[in-house]
Amino acid sequence: MPRVKKGSATRKARKRVMKRVSGHRGDASRNYHLAKESGIRSEVFARVGRKQKKRQFRRLWIIRLNAACKMRKISYSLFVNGCKKAVIGLNRKMLSEIAIADPAAFDVIVEKARAACA
Repeated sequence: MPRVKKGSATRKARKRVMKRVSGHRGDASRNYHLAKESGIRSEVFARVGRKQKKRQFRRLWIIRLNAACKMRKISYSLFVNGCKKAVIGLNRKMLSEIAIADPAAFDVIVEKARAACA
C-alpha cells in the first residue's frame, strides 16, 4: 500500500484557518499555530458577545424607559408594575420605542399603568 501524505488536504485546511484570521494582529495572522489558537479564541469571544448584546440592549431600553417615566413623575418600577396589572402586553423594547417616537401614546400608557397601581 502506498504512503499518503495528504498534502492538498492539509494545505486546504491551513488556508481555511489562515483566511479566517486574516484581520488579526501580529503573528496571529501569519503563524499557523498561533492563528489556530487565535481563531478559536475569536469564536469564543464572538459567542460571548452575542449573549452580551442582548443584555446591553435590555439595559438601554430600561434606561430609556426610566428617563421617560421620570419626565412623567412616575418611577420605572411603578410603571412596569402598573403595566403588568393593566395587562399591557408590550415589552420594554416596544415601550421604549413608543416613548421616543410617540410621546402622546406613551402618556396614555403611563396613565393606564398609574390607574392600575392606584
